[in-house]
Amino acid sequence: MNFAVTILGSNSALPAHGRHPTSQVVTFHDRLYLVDCGEGTQLRLSENKIKRSKIRHVFISHLHGDHYFGLIGMLNSFGLQNRPQPLHIFGPAALEQIIRVQLDAALTQLPFPWQFTALREGVPQVLLDENDLVVQAFPTDHHIPCFGFLFTEVHRKRKLDPAMAQRYHVPAAFYPRLQDGEDYVDEQGNRVSNDKVTSASPAGRRYAFCADTRYDERLLAYVGGADLIYHETTYLHEDAEKARLRYHSTSIQAAEFARRAEAGKLLVGHFSSKYESVDPFLEECRPVFAATELAREGATYLV
Repeated sequence: MNFAVTILGSNSALPAHGRHPTSQVVTFHDRLYLVDCGEGTQLRLSENKIKRSKIRHVFISHLHGDHYFGLIGMLNSFGLQNRPQPLHIFGPAALEQIIRVQLDAALTQLPFPWQFTALREGVPQVLLDENDLVVQAFPTDHHIPCFGFLFTEVHRKRKLDPAMAQRYHVPAAFYPRLQDGEDYVDEQGNRVSNDKVTSASPAGRRYAFCADTRYDERLLAYVGGADLIYHETTYLHEDAEKARLRYHSTSIQAAEFARRAEAGKLLVGHFSSKYESVDPFLEECRPVFAATELAREGATYLV
């Protein structure tokens, strides 16, 4: 499970029917990334036995309460537990002041270093580059500025063909430099072109969190071809007009988006509290895009 998504909350504005506001954890190797932090997130982390100390980055999509009202409680708990690990929060610019006002009002001094990076409205941007994983933000079509997040696995080294390297008498000690893209030149000045003994690494896996949004084909430019796409489905298709007016999507719209994106798999969530059962969402999605799964709380989905 070196690249996966665990759902902590899959409901929309109101916690209901055993479902909670939006939050999920992206796992990449031994690193954890928290995406949104709705009310109750820290309890959901405990219930799912997720190590909070491994969360070093938090990404907040927008400033509707069901996506960040759990953040200050989680930060306070981190402080009470004397967390030493640094934390980096990414979110809309106003969020930094919201956090500081709440901490200052309680005279709270967090014992761990934390920093905040403001998302730039309306433009795609690279937020984090950890060599083997890149996280980007992209704008979505919502009532207030809102961002989706794309997690991309990166293979920076070229794939070595040891048999070919031996055929051209490249010493094994030079192999790491071949993987970095260098040509080999022997003592006589003979050059072995890198592309004769290596090939480009396969494309990395990609997970796209599309946040709250109306159906918007402009997002295809950011997430097309992703292995796993999370797309909101606040309403069933009979409420398409309500979804449009409230800047949300329906089941069939999410499925159509995944089909057009040529996604590997679709994960749907952000269900309205008006629906006690979410099974009808799956029934509406799968005829349009068969590789659809419901975002079940506590479940983990491989990218």
